[in-house]
Amino acid sequence: MKKPNYTSEIRERAVQLLIESEKDYPSTWAAITAITPKIGCTLETLRVWHQKYLDKQNPVKVQQVSDQEKMKQMEREIKELKRANEILRKAAAFFAQAELDRPHK
Repeated sequence: MKKPNYTSEIRERAVQLLIESEKDYPSTWAAITAITPKIGCTLETLRVWHQKYLDKQNPVKVQQVSDQEKMKQMEREIKELKRANEILRKAAAFFAQAELDRPHK
């Protein structure tokens, strides 16, 4: 079964509808349960969209995500540097051996 693809506009409108409707329900989950049939997504989908929206509003959470992205980028760069270092080490060993194998005058 193909996963539905919702545009960012639909996600934003759904979250705004949820935020506006929350006051009419005893809980956020009750509002989600009422709204999802109108949108055509699953309960979990709307809950995740709402959570991501809330996370973006929280400066501490935004900083954590930013730090995590920086760490992932640094880990990728370290991995690339290690790979390049390994290539250079092997090339140096190859050329050193070639120099040793070359007949000297």
